[in-house]
Amino acid sequence: MTAGAELPPLEIPVTRTLIVAGAIASRDYQDVHHDAELARQKGSPDVFMNILTTNGLVGRYIADHFGPTAVLRKVAIRLGAPNYPGDTMVLTGRIEEVDGDTATVRVTGSNGIGRHVTGTVTVTVPVGGGAR
Repeated sequence: MTAGAELPPLEIPVTRTLIVAGAIASRDYQDVHHDAELARQKGSPDVFMNILTTNGLVGRYIADHFGPTAVLRKVAIRLGAPNYPGDTMVLTGRIEEVDGDTATVRVTGSNGIGRHVTGTVTVTVPVGGGAR
C-alpha cells in the first residue's frame, strides 16, 4: 500500500435486476427502486439505485482490490447523479493515506450522466494480506 497509488477501475453494468435486487436485499421497499411507473409519477425517468446498494458496491470494490483479509473500518459516501438501468458505473480509487496496515482510499463512481458517488473508505490489511 502506497499513498498516491491508483486502484484499477471497476465497471459495473447498472441493470434493472441489480437495482431491484439491491433494494430488496437491503429491505428498502421504496417504490422508486422497483416500480418504474411509480418512479415516473414521482418525477424520475425510471427506477434508480439506492444508497445501500451503492455502499455495498463501494465495499466490494475495495475488498476485491485489497484481498480477502481486508477489513473495512469505515465507509463514508455521498450520492450525486442517479444510477439508472442501462448505464454503467465506473468505480475508481486512489490511496490517500497509509498508516501502518491501514489505508484511506478516496473512491468515486461515475456514470453516463455524472458522478454517482464520492467518498472515502478506511481499510486495514493485516501483514501478509497485501493489495493485489
